[in-house]
Amino acid sequence: MTAASPWWRPDIHADRRPRLMARNAIAAALRGWFVQRDFVEVTTSALQVSPGNEAHLAAFATEAIGPDASRRPLYLHTSPEFACKKLLAAGEERIFSLGPVWRNRERGPLHHPEFTMLEWYRVGETYERLMEDCGELLALAAEKAGTQSFRFRGREADPFAEPERLSVAEAFARHADIDLLATVSADGSTDRDALHGALVGAGLRTAPDDNWADLFSRVMVEKIEPALGQGRATILYGYPISEAALARPSADDPRVAERFELYCCGVELANAFGELTEPAEQRRRFTSEMDEKERVYGERYPLDEDFLAALALMPQASGSALGFDRLVMLATGATRIDDVVWAPVAD
Repeated sequence: MTAASPWWRPDIHADRRPRLMARNAIAAALRGWFVQRDFVEVTTSALQVSPGNEAHLAAFATEAIGPDASRRPLYLHTSPEFACKKLLAAGEERIFSLGPVWRNRERGPLHHPEFTMLEWYRVGETYERLMEDCGELLALAAEKAGTQSFRFRGREADPFAEPERLSVAEAFARHADIDLLATVSADGSTDRDALHGALVGAGLRTAPDDNWADLFSRVMVEKIEPALGQGRATILYGYPISEAALARPSADDPRVAERFELYCCGVELANAFGELTEPAEQRRRFTSEMDEKERVYGERYPLDEDFLAALALMPQASGSALGFDRLVMLATGATRIDDVVWAPVAD
């Protein structure tokens, strides 16, 4: 599909339609899976006072004009997370959302400015239970797409095989020969110089202004992510606490958080947390993230004060967000996310 061959041309649409119909079948099956397990589907407003407070997340901004011509900024949400957690505070216990979200500065084979996110929460259950959910959802998507194998860029994975569970520290040791946790203190603070030295020793490029998070991301992108989810899916868990702004610390090791990501064929599919429910700590983390955003991009997003207030009422819970379009891509063998979106945003 090119500018000369738009998606709405009948011949182009005919080629795309089988994957789009598979998308519909997978969506219906996922909804049925959650309903059978007593989840309630929720629909949240796309317009929010804050789009999220992660340093490298870019949002679409707009404004609301009142009857008195007053103006206030609003953003298209980058995730339904804040609204879903408010619903947990209100008393819901098992919820899911399957709907559009928006992220700016993102366009490519695996990125689309408007995409579909599957997000679900379990009150009173651990994030290990979400790991089991992920394995079942992969198998269900494959079944509805009529495939035995997920494929992307020459990589393959069996969606019916139980996912491998690999800690971030193990992944750094295995794929980069780096002792990651030697650069993280018991209070979660990080040693930039120690990690920098480890990257130099591993032959990875660095820049003088790299901070610890930059160095961590470089190892992830260049050494670890391409190796994940080959043969079967990988659940990468135990992220350093500084890389998990919305997750609670692990009871086993305060240096790491209850966060995991699901990978298949080298593609990140899902991001999950044992949810942080301490308003003061969440505010501290969000403020730190926005300080970093201002340093890098010269802007910051407001905090959602209602969200922080709701955390005081929110019960212990675990939640996961899964990129639905990417799941459909892998299940149908598509090479670009645009190939599984009914009406792509103009490029």
